Amino acid sequence: MARLRHEACEALILAAGDAVIAAAPDGSILLWNPAAARIFGYTEEEALGRSLDLIVPGRFRERHWEGYRRVMRTGATRYGTQVLRVPAQHKDGHRVSIAFTVALLFAPSGEVESIAAIVRDETERWQEERALRDRVAELEALADEG
Repeated sequence: MARLRHEACEALILAAGDAVIAAAPDGSILLWNPAAARIFGYTEEEALGRSLDLIVPGRFRERHWEGYRRVMRTGATRYGTQVLRVPAQHKDGHRVSIAFTVALLFAPSGEVESIAAIVRDETERWQEERALRDRVAELEALADEG
């Protein structure tokens, strides 16, 4: 199988329309591409080395870190190919709805070296779906009255 050169991989990460984020076992951010900056509002310089708490809303942090620590400890995730949809937080505090997949990256020793996520902003789609659900509920209420 042919392999991409390191430079080509780097160019792909920089050009990707979706955020590419990687974090160390302690949850500090190791990789933050331009799409991550666009989606979350933090520049690469602001994000690198900081905790993932940067984008995890406060009320979800305990559950996030519980799962994160378990994955780092076991080297396994049940979400390998599953798309996860969760709320996230933008730098200015507004809510962002994201969908993402994760991949564990292993060191030659076999230990988890980092975890990477490919993240898509689905805020607009989520808002459209919510508006449609609200409209359906309104129409059903009207039908029940009639």
